[in-house]
Amino acid sequence: MVTLAGHLALHLAESTGALVLRLLRAIRAVVSRGGRPDLASHAALRKVRAPVLLIVGGDDSGVIELNEQAYGALGCEKHLEIVPGATHLFEEPGTLEEVARLAAQWFTRHLKAASAPSEKGARR
Repeated sequence: MVTLAGHLALHLAESTGALVLRLLRAIRAVVSRGGRPDLASHAALRKVRAPVLLIVGGDDSGVIELNEQAYGALGCEKHLEIVPGATHLFEEPGTLEEVARLAAQWFTRHLKAASAPSEKGARR
């Protein structure tokens, strides 16, 4: 298994752009908690291929709308989850645990699918 650090070391001689493209292809799932994906250009968001889960607090006014705008521009499988009663830092009781649960489900679903051996390469 090649680690991210090992992968980076192998490609130090490549141009930055080529390296970034290789890393982007290696990403299998993304979770953003209270993030600002709207800060990326719509052109960049349309190029995202990994499944994206956006998690926003239900009481995080302004950030919900910004995530909705980014959600609309994403060109991949996506889901926007709003956690009721949570503010930007998810400091309210139980809200961070809900974020962890949602993220674990997302990664389990998408990383399991990405690592499942194909029938051609499956061992018996």
